[in-house]
Amino acid sequence: MKSATNLQSAFFLGLAVAIAPAASAETYQWVQYAPKGIEARVITDRSSCPIATIDGQEASMTPRANPNEQYPVLVCALPIPKTAKSVAIENVPLKLPVAEPKKILLIGDTGCRMKGKKVQACNDPTKWPFRLVAEVAAQMKPDLVLHVGDYHYRETACPEGNTGCAGSPYGDNWAVWRADFFAPADNLLRVAPWVFTRGNHEECKRGGKGWSRALDPYAFDEEKGCVGMGEPFMATFNTFNIAVMDVSTADEEKANESEVKKFSEQFRAIGKMSSRPTWITLHRPIWSAEEIKDGKPIGFNVTLAEAAKTNIPSNVVALLSGHHHSFQLFNYEGSIPPQIVAGHGGDYLDSGVPLNPAGMVINGVTVKSGFNQPNEFGFAMMEKDGNNWKLTNYDRFGKVLKSCILKDKQVSCSAN
Repeated sequence: MKSATNLQSAFFLGLAVAIAPAASAETYQWVQYAPKGIEARVITDRSSCPIATIDGQEASMTPRANPNEQYPVLVCALPIPKTAKSVAIENVPLKLPVAEPKKILLIGDTGCRMKGKKVQACNDPTKWPFRLVAEVAAQMKPDLVLHVGDYHYRETACPEGNTGCAGSPYGDNWAVWRADFFAPADNLLRVAPWVFTRGNHEECKRGGKGWSRALDPYAFDEEKGCVGMGEPFMATFNTFNIAVMDVSTADEEKANESEVKKFSEQFRAIGKMSSRPTWITLHRPIWSAEEIKDGKPIGFNVTLAEAAKTNIPSNVVALLSGHHHSFQLFNYEGSIPPQIVAGHGGDYLDSGVPLNPAGMVINGVTVKSGFNQPNEFGFAMMEKDGNNWKLTNYDRFGKVLKSCILKDKQVSCSAN
């Protein structure tokens, strides 16, 4: 891999390309996990779906979402059989899943914040570095990319006279989804299959139309325009699984009784899907914190805590989330699996949690050990290490910030 200095120089020299408007005949393509297996997806500004081949035989992509005024692009889909050895879109090969991924990228909260008075400098790659994060991560050639949610952040207009975000689109439309996610992630989309997790920024009242059209693992409903919360599903591998939960609407501040019932059932349903070791990816962490206010942690999820306290299956070995904009790890007293938070992919960073959270009591649960690594944009990587997993946190240039081992439902970390 290139040095961080060379990557930094090349990236800043390429800034004009990074913020350039969409070109004609633009296409984005990737492979993602869905409830019934894997799918190839394409977004194109052409009038018809491109030609695909599976093992050299022509296969028809079908329109998933047709163009409209806010989304003048066509989204196409193609289910891929488990037996497929090769898939290509107009002769460009797609990366297919491996039976046992050994390198899994964790990335989340990647968009550029524009909401009311909270305005990020989207035009400045030092203030919003998601393109660099994605490019560096792509060079590490993961076997699987797991996005833990929150792709869409440009909700309101850039204030007049603000050069940091001047010219940026806003709202739930293709221009924003292109700028916030698809253009900067283009190379990363192509290097490995993806597991997409829905975040609260993809609720229907926010960026849910774009999510539903392009990334939602379930079918798109043209009449509704935005699909509601999906049921959990599982990406399965030889020795472990990744269960995907949509907790985008989970009430954080109070226990919503109907949601508690619903999420309780979902946790139990995951336990019935498989007995193998399982990670759960859910955007909102359950017992975590984004800041300390009046001596108490803020940002844990009351609804999910109520649903999960007796319902997390015993074979779940880790919880993977974003939502809080730093890299965090929490081991808990009792039998609760560890929480890994990788929400440092691009949006404003959080810095209000102690570096060592041991002893914190979060909604009645005691943190046994862990760490918080704030004020650094980046990503994390899970790498198979015998029967265990090595967890590494990287900064935006690929520098190692923290190294840990996930073993027996606990994560232990080095002093670095």
